[in-house]
Amino acid sequence: MPDLALLITMVLAGDHPLAGPPPAQVLDPVPHPDLVRATVAGIPGLLRDLADDTRNVLLTLARIWTTLATGEIRSKDAAADWALAHLPPEHRPVLRHARELYLHRRYAEESWSDELLAQVRPHADQVLAEIDRLR
Repeated sequence: MPDLALLITMVLAGDHPLAGPPPAQVLDPVPHPDLVRATVAGIPGLLRDLADDTRNVLLTLARIWTTLATGEIRSKDAAADWALAHLPPEHRPVLRHARELYLHRRYAEESWSDELLAQVRPHADQVLAEIDRLR
């Protein structure tokens, strides 16, 4: 269950129990190598979905990059904000569009121009290079 390391990290970050003691009193922090392994485990599956679920894949890649760079697990839009500030300008439009779709459009309302679609794979490759650098 690679996601378990991510879930425990999120629980510890919030440290609010539903019942009983705070999570930080009963759970040890997730070792960094385990967090990295869990964070990148889903990348192959994400890349298979890039053409069919573009906005979520791009936002999830931004989350992965942000988590590896900061140690914090952020929401998709917050991760996109962080990534936008760290991307070269030529790779920002695709992520900016994915973020806007996520925040303001239903899937049925989603559209991508041919110009943006042509930039999706280069953007993903740039983010993947940043992820690989942090592994």
